[in-house]
Amino acid sequence: MKTIKTSLILLLFCGLIIGCNTSKPINSQKNITEKELAAANNDTVTIANDKLEYEITIIEPGFNYWLASRAKPEGYYSQQFLENRNHQYVVEWNQRVLQPQRFNPNLYEMQIDYQPGIDYGYEVNYKLYNYFIYFQLTYKQQLTAFTPRI
Repeated sequence: MKTIKTSLILLLFCGLIIGCNTSKPINSQKNITEKELAAANNDTVTIANDKLEYEITIIEPGFNYWLASRAKPEGYYSQQFLENRNHQYVVEWNQRVLQPQRFNPNLYEMQIDYQPGIDYGYEVNYKLYNYFIYFQLTYKQQLTAFTPRI
């Protein structure tokens, strides 16, 4: 099976950052449910479709929790809106990957093979768009002229 892999693999060495602080167990946070705790612990989002032969893998600590708790719900945006924004974000992302001397290569590790002529479906576009929003808000980056907000 020919597989086009669109991968966002951003493994951050959070241990270096967290290691400087005293750590508190996640259970000590107020009003956190078991469902939210499970989502926070699951740091990998994989979306695959054998018919279209694609796979997106997002490995990002906290993204699942953010997607479940802060992102706009599915159906809020139209698929056309998501496709347009994703195309713009992917173009800028890929340009930054190719310029490691200018942009942090730990943030922009791999290019994304996202082709605007392919219908990836709503779920893929929704999760990819929200990853870009999460990424920009978390790492204080701005990929386009659009201010990232939720």
